[in-house]
Amino acid sequence: MSIDWGPHFIVPSETLKTFSGRVLLRETFDEDLLIKELKELGFEGDPIRATNPWYCRKKGTETWIKIGESAEKKDNYAVSWDTRKLENGEYQVLGLMHVWVKKDGRELVVARENIVDVVVEN
Repeated sequence: MSIDWGPHFIVPSETLKTFSGRVLLRETFDEDLLIKELKELGFEGDPIRATNPWYCRKKGTETWIKIGESAEKKDNYAVSWDTRKLENGEYQVLGLMHVWVKKDGRELVVARENIVDVVVEN
């Protein structure tokens, strides 16, 4: 059974899906649920760091374009996205959370994605 430890996209409002200008992309994850899922997968350990690269693509296309990357947990892995450079329309934003877990000298990297549909209107 998969446990939803994240990543979870943070927006000021659940209804805010239209972006204009500079947008701050943020995500978080639940360490306790991550540890629980790892235990079910047969690996125990402590999360020691995380990084979250951000990507976007025009909806209906296949190729992701990197927006930026953050390893700053205190800032919820925030990256600024300047939508003014994009055509208006429907886009998808991908947050690809990587978490390093370590125990007794053994290290494991796990990753999860979160894709959100947004509209760019400049």
